[in-house]
Amino acid sequence: MKGRLFWKILIAFWLTFLISSQAIWLMFMLMRPSEQSDYVRDIADRTIAAATSAIKRGGDQELRIQRDSLPRDRIGRLEVYRDTGKPDPRPALARTIATGPDGTRYSVSYYQRDPPHHGGIFDIPKEVLFVELIGGLAFSAVLAWYLTKPVHRLRAGFGSLAQGDFSTRLGHTMGRRRDEIADLARDFDQMAARLEELVAARDRLLAERDQLLADVSHELRTPLARLNLAIGLARQDPAKLEASLDRIGGEAAKLDDMVGELLALTKLESGQRPRDDYFNFAEVVRAVIQDARFEASAKQLDVALTITPPDETFEWIAQGNGKLVSRAIENIVRNSLRYSPEKGKVQADLCFADGAYELTVRDEGPGIPKEQLGSLFRPFGVSADGFGFGLGLSIAHRAIAVHGGTIILSNRQAGGLETRATIPAAS
Repeated sequence: MKGRLFWKILIAFWLTFLISSQAIWLMFMLMRPSEQSDYVRDIADRTIAAATSAIKRGGDQELRIQRDSLPRDRIGRLEVYRDTGKPDPRPALARTIATGPDGTRYSVSYYQRDPPHHGGIFDIPKEVLFVELIGGLAFSAVLAWYLTKPVHRLRAGFGSLAQGDFSTRLGHTMGRRRDEIADLARDFDQMAARLEELVAARDRLLAERDQLLADVSHELRTPLARLNLAIGLARQDPAKLEASLDRIGGEAAKLDDMVGELLALTKLESGQRPRDDYFNFAEVVRAVIQDARFEASAKQLDVALTITPPDETFEWIAQGNGKLVSRAIENIVRNSLRYSPEKGKVQADLCFADGAYELTVRDEGPGIPKEQLGSLFRPFGVSADGFGFGLGLSIAHRAIAVHGGTIILSNRQAGGLETRATIPAAS
């Protein structure tokens, strides 16, 4: 049965209103002055006196004028009729005999109750009953509608959400309400927005996974094809066996590197948190730069490192996995070495600011087109010269991110690329 809550609220409030009004009427009747009180008797005496005076002045005509001037509740209690000499058996609060100007005798009585009515405390006026039945019913219906209408909207909203419509919002349907139901509608909107974000993130991850698998398949085919080519050449010309084996070994090493990079990326994509170890961030940077200088000697590159503050007593303590951070920085520095021209310079600056360590690496390479900067962090993204697999910066980005840091890429005005990596200092 639909509308159960509406009828429950309607009937409950109506009965409550009815019972409350009856109780108020009962209390009013019970607490009103007693018929035997001095106050009521005084009213009876004054009413009898006024009626008697009117009869003496003008008989029936003057009496009618006097009766019309009395309060409504006293008119029903006052009874005047011509005296027949027979006693009135009904009890009266006051009674007397008055004689008019024409000598007619009148019996004037003031009774406890109106003569036509003899009910008790439950003798409720029709006006009160009308207000209780009709007014109470209308009030209860409006209140029930006011409370159940937003509930129906919430129910419809949950139905739309269950059908997959995560764009459903209910806050605007509440109008100017500022109560708990409006708060519930706003909470519903927050939940729907969060679900929409999660579903969109899931779809995006699925799309990225499919793209990653496609890219991995494509990248693996290239060294595998060269492996098969080298094997075929070795079989055709045994004299080139040594050169073919060297080629096979090189391609196998590339495959091994690619698989290792993919495993590292998979661990980072799974959201694994680094171990809660502590390491010296400056020492990690120094070690990476030292290895980079050895690698850069083949291109006669100058790799410089500046640390601020230079004080050796300053503690560059960070929390997380030092090896993972080292690999991320190594990928950043090697990327700068790869694209720098011969006899160029790679400058690395390490500083401490606002509770975080900031490493900036600048090179003198060709830079990256502005519209392609974002793709550097995607697996198998930009790799213009054919070196590597487009995984290095993607791994660096995720490794720094799991440590609560960020990586920002930008082109230098003087030419080259600037990479800024920031991780928070240990508290």
